[in-house]
This record gives sequence, C-alpha cells and structure tokens, in this order.
Amino acid sequence: MLDFVNDPAEIQEAFRQYYEGSVTGEQVDADRLYTVKAELDASGIYLQPEVNDFSAIFFAPKRHQSTADHKQMNAILDGAVARFQHLQNTVEEEAELWRGKAQAFRNLYSFLSQVIPYQDSDLEKLFTYLRHLAWKLPKRKSGAGYQFDEEVELDYYRLQKISEGSISLSEGFAKPLDGPREVGSGMVHEEEVSLSRLIDLINEHFGGDLNEADQLFFDQIAEAACQNDALKKAAGVNSLDKFQLVFRQVLESLLY
Repeated sequence: MLDFVNDPAEIQEAFRQYYEGSVTGEQVDADRLYTVKAELDASGIYLQPEVNDFSAIFFAPKRHQSTADHKQMNAILDGAVARFQHLQNTVEEEAELWRGKAQAFRNLYSFLSQVIPYQDSDLEKLFTYLRHLAWKLPKRKSGAGYQFDEEVELDYYRLQKISEGSISLSEGFAKPLDGPREVGSGMVHEEEVSLSRLIDLINEHFGGDLNEADQLFFDQIAEAACQNDALKKAAGVNSLDKFQLVFRQVLESLLY
C-alpha cells in the first residue's frame, strides 16, 4: 500500500530546471551517443533493415495503421531476440554487456533529446526499436533477479490534494541537468537486500494510510481494459509475450 505525498519544495526544485531554460552538466557527452550506437550497430544483434521496417510501421500515419501492426512489429523484433538468446546461451557476459549498452543508449538519448535539437532521425528510430526490443529480451540467467508477481501485489493507490498555493520558480538557481555518467561499461552488480526489508523501506518513505475505497482506482482500470475490444482481439490471437506490446500501449492510455 503506497501513499505518495509531493512536497512543495520538491515540486519547485523539479520544475525550476525547466523554467527559463536548462543547462547541461559537465558529465554530458553528446558524442558518446554515436559511439554507443556504432558499437550496437556492429554487434549483429539487430540488422538495420529490421530497424527501418519496424520504424516504418511504428511511425506510420494514423490513417495507415491497422490492427495487424503490432503483430508485424513483434515478428520483426523476433529476429533480434533470437540472436540475443543465442549469444546469451553461448557467452552470457557478452550478452549482458550488450544489454547494458542498449540501456545506456536509451538513457543517453532520452536525456539528450530533451536538451539538444537532434536532426538525425536514425537516432529516434533506434531508440524506439530498442525500447520495444528490451521488453522482449529474455531475463538474465545469473545475478540479481526479482520475481515480484507472486510475492508483491499493489492493492491500493490514492491521489489526493493536500494543499493549494503558489510556487515561485524565478527565485533561486536551478541545478544543471546531469546526464548518464557511465554507459555500457559492464555488468551490473547490485547489493542484495531482502524483499521484506525493501517493502518496509517503501512503506516507511511513502506511508500506508490507505483503505478499501482506494482500490476503486485499480478496479476501474481493470474493468476498462476488459471492455476494450482491441485488447480482447489481440489477446485471442497472440501468445503472452507478443501480447505485451499492445497491452502496454492500451494500459498507458488508460492510466494517462
């Protein structure tokens, strides 16, 4: 049970960076983006024609979209998934290094594209392709792995206005926007923490003063999803892993 409280000072600090213009920190290296892209391109996990074909469907004008688009995009992604899985079965460490570079590219582009007016459409295409590919890649075979589905369930959520007032953004100084500092440098080795301790920390920070009425939000989302005809049709003709793409899109539209 989570109860998120936004402090006015935190809101002011977050928005001040974008009020009159943002300044990038010293750690941002725009050239590094092209370096990581070149390494990803040379890996052979994906092929440029696959990226182009995926982008042609994903970025097609709405009038040219169809219910079969997600099936075609999944089929295109399957080639890269198979190559990654082969590498993972052969040299797992190299596969995880590639996964780290792909994540690094997405993080770096996601940040830089907000502060630098890129005119390179290939960067946007690869970013979108890798974002969807990441959902389909097999999980790590070693290292830290968490299976929350059967152990943790979010039952309640509350959105509540606790105050109202004016927050000045012109006072003070905004901190520079620092981009990712390390990109694709190796496998992640995280400090282990027990699941019970993790849950305790979350509840201590966000609080847990929720009740049965707060579950109505999730009930409404679930009911809306069940009544979505496109979602029903996609569920009937696709396997679970391929159904995830269209489900994520529908879920985002319901939540936001």
